[in-house]
Amino acid sequence: MNYNNCQFLASYGLSRQLPDSDRPEIVFSGRSNVGKSSLINKLCNRKNLARVSSTPGKTATINFYKADTAYFVDLPGYGYAKVSNADRARWDELINSYFEADRAVCLLIQLLDCRHAPSADDVQMLEYLRYHNIPFVAALTKADKLKKSELATRQTEFESLCEPYGCQGVFLTSAENGYGMDALRACLEQHLNGATGDGV
Repeated sequence: MNYNNCQFLASYGLSRQLPDSDRPEIVFSGRSNVGKSSLINKLCNRKNLARVSSTPGKTATINFYKADTAYFVDLPGYGYAKVSNADRARWDELINSYFEADRAVCLLIQLLDCRHAPSADDVQMLEYLRYHNIPFVAALTKADKLKKSELATRQTEFESLCEPYGCQGVFLTSAENGYGMDALRACLEQHLNGATGDGV
């Protein structure tokens, strides 16, 4: 895949607006402040492909990016304390409708901050992925904030944390210096090459 050719397609705030699933989809999920936009930008070697919201958690939309023969699907960030109940309910409906539709999801990238244990919202998302049997790997963000001596230990800790939920791999990453991006790209390529288009 030529990541440099990744282009923003559209944002969708209602489930009925979602485009037809005519190609494999790589989904990105995580808390509103975990660095999803930064990771997508670094993955695609772009600075402003995915825009960072000035009001985190406020805009509940699913963002689609066209990446060669696949879609990158950026789910709205969860866990922002100031989101109203109505916005939270709309987020739930949008996410549930996405995963309940017949979409060609071949992998979900669950972003977790490597400096902290998974939050209650993170655990709820991991349980959701396990319940719905959604194939996923964990991308641990902000690895540049760790000392080199901490990297292996932190990776092992998160592998133990995520394995019970069916996680298929854990990758330490940094959108700041590019750490782990090649390994994550190789993982995406592997799943895209094995995608059948049957969805989850």
